Amino acid sequence: MSIEKTRTPHPMRWVPTLYLAEGLPFYAVALVASLMYKSMGVANENIARWTGLIGLAWVFKPLWSPFLEAASSKKAVVVAFQLIGGVALGLVAVSLQLPMYFAISIALLGIVAIASATHDIAADGLYIASLSNKQQAEYAGWQGAFYNAAKFITLGGLVYLAGYLEKRLDPAQAWTVIFAIMGVMLVVLGLYHSWALPGTKNTNTEASMRSVFLTLQDVIIDFFKKPGIWLAITFIILFRAAEGQIQTIGPLFLREAKNLGGLGLTTEQVGLAYGTAGTIAFLGGSVLGGYFASWLGLKRALPWLILAMNVPNLVFFFLSTTLPDNITIITTALALEMFGYGFGFVGLILFIMQVVAVGKYQTAHYALGTGVMQLGFVLFKTISGDIQVALGYKNFFIWVLLSAIPVLVMTRFVSFGDSANHGKETASKDAPDSLVKTADA
Repeated sequence: MSIEKTRTPHPMRWVPTLYLAEGLPFYAVALVASLMYKSMGVANENIARWTGLIGLAWVFKPLWSPFLEAASSKKAVVVAFQLIGGVALGLVAVSLQLPMYFAISIALLGIVAIASATHDIAADGLYIASLSNKQQAEYAGWQGAFYNAAKFITLGGLVYLAGYLEKRLDPAQAWTVIFAIMGVMLVVLGLYHSWALPGTKNTNTEASMRSVFLTLQDVIIDFFKKPGIWLAITFIILFRAAEGQIQTIGPLFLREAKNLGGLGLTTEQVGLAYGTAGTIAFLGGSVLGGYFASWLGLKRALPWLILAMNVPNLVFFFLSTTLPDNITIITTALALEMFGYGFGFVGLILFIMQVVAVGKYQTAHYALGTGVMQLGFVLFKTISGDIQVALGYKNFFIWVLLSAIPVLVMTRFVSFGDSANHGKETASKDAPDSLVKTADA
C-alpha cells in the first residue's frame, strides 16, 4: 500500500481535537447513557443488558479495520464518521421525547458505537501515517490527555449539568439537552477537522482491496495458532469478569434510592465525584501501575495488579454495607476505587502487549487481543444487571469479589514467554503511554 501525504499542518492543530472527538462518543455510550436511563426509570437489568450489547462494536472492530486501509483518504473517513456520530447523538436527544424512546435510543446509540469504533481505527491510522516515529512519541501524551478530557467533559461536566437541569426540568428534557450538546460538539469537531486534519491519499486502493481479505485471514489464523492462545483468551476474558460488573452496577448503585439499598446520590453528585476526583485518580493509578510493572516485570507484578483491580469491589462492598451520607467519604472512596482500577488494569494491557501480540503481526494481534478484552467486559456487563437484581446490592458486591478469584489462580498457569525475562524493558517502554486511552474500552 502506498500512502501519499498531501499536507502536514502542525500536530497541535489536530492531535488534541482528534482524540477529544475519539473519546466523546465512547463515553457517551459507555458511561453517560447508563446514568441517563437510570434517571428515566429504566430497570438495572435492562440498562446493563442493552448498553453492554452495544459495546460489541468495539469487540469486532479489528475484523473490519483492514478494509479501512483501502480507503482513498483516511481524513475523509475520520470526518465522515465524526459527522455520522454527531448526527446520531443528536437523534438520540430527539428520541427521548418519543413514547418508545428506549428502543429507539438504544438503536441510535448502536449507530453511535459503530461509527465511533470505525472512527477509532481511521483516526489512529491517520495519526500513524501523518507523523514520524519521533512525532508519534512526542504527541502520545496529548492523545491520552485529550481522550480523557472527553471523560471530564461528559462524566464530569455534562453529567453535573444534567443533575442541575433535572431540578428544573423533567429527566427526558434534561437529558435531551445533554445529548444535543454532545451531538453538536462532535459535528463541530467534524467540520473543524475537514479543514485541520492532514490529508493522506492512498494511491493503491485497488491492489489493497484484493489483498486485504487474504491478509486478514492470515492474521486470524496466525493468532489462533499461537501456543497457549486459548488459555490466554480465557485469562483475558476472566480478567474483566469483576470489572465489567462493578463498572456497570456501581454508578447505578450510587443513584439508587436509599430504601432500595443504594446511596441515593443526585446526578450532580455522581458527576462531581466520578468526573473529577475519580478521573484524576484513575489517571494517577494508570501511570503508577505502569512504573510498578516496569519495576517488577510483568510476571511478578501481575498478581499484585489483579489484587489492585479488586479495590473497586472492596470499595463498593464497604459503601453498600455502611451506606454513608457524607459526600466527602463517598468521593474519597470512589477516588480510591478508580485509582485501584487504573493501577490494576495495567496488567491486562501489558499481558496483551507482551504475551499475546508478540509475533509476525504484532499490531494486528494487539488489536485482536483488545477485541477479546472488550468481549470479556461486554459479556459480564450484559449479565450484571440480572445478577444484581437477583442478589441485591450488598450480596452482588460479594459475588463480584468472588468473581476475581479465578483469574488470580490462572496467573500460575498462563505462559508469559520471553516477557518473564525482559518484562522490565518492555513495560518501561510501552506502559505509560498505552494505558489511559485503552482501559475504558
